[in-house]
Amino acid sequence: MTKSELDRFRAILTAKVAELERFTRHREGITIDRSADQLEEIQAASERALAVCNLDREFNQLRNARAALRRIQEGNFGTCQQCDEEIHPKRLAAVPWATFCIRCQEAVDNNLDLEEIQAPSHDLLRRAA
Repeated sequence: MTKSELDRFRAILTAKVAELERFTRHREGITIDRSADQLEEIQAASERALAVCNLDREFNQLRNARAALRRIQEGNFGTCQQCDEEIHPKRLAAVPWATFCIRCQEAVDNNLDLEEIQAPSHDLLRRAA
């Protein structure tokens, strides 16, 4: 990856970190307000649960963006953390904090053993022949 590409990703990630830090400071949606009306209590609980889910998602993205910035500093940004192959630039453009190439990410998403993806078993090769 060229220095200009790294600088571009650094700028994107830095802006994303700043945006997420601003967002995660706003926690008004998770306050607990009591109401005499049971229906209002249920609605408030539902809104609070949604706010907590959103906040959790944003914190995860913030952690991932910060980790990507660290990988840029360490010199291993854009390299799959599992197979050490280069992560496709289109994937990084869509998800700049990606830690896995698309093949390894699909394996993680499907709860597959990454080592089986890296080195297919002899049974799989035998069945394919």
